[in-house]
Amino acid sequence: MPDFASIDMRVGTVLTAEPFPEARKPSVKMSIDFGPELGVKRSSAQLTVHYKPEDLVGRQVVAAVNLGTRRIATFDSEVLVLGAMPTPTEVVLLNPDHRVPNGTRIG
Repeated sequence: MPDFASIDMRVGTVLTAEPFPEARKPSVKMSIDFGPELGVKRSSAQLTVHYKPEDLVGRQVVAAVNLGTRRIATFDSEVLVLGAMPTPTEVVLLNPDHRVPNGTRIG
């Protein structure tokens, strides 16, 4: 298990979000801008309890960006978007209180 400091967590802005019906569990596919150093990355997340895809566009999120790519159905998810999970099927996204530049590190 990696220690906390080895996980690279960054802030990014959701550019696109759409339903992902091919996933086994209700999910959303997103492209997220992590700034000039990392660029745009893709992610699939089970966010459908609290979020509609159109409500995610423009929102800043926190993601682990160095865990590797995971194939989910027909989609390569490159980053893990982070959230609190009050129940096993419920995700509440983590995000900064104030807008910060895309790519800002979490520490």
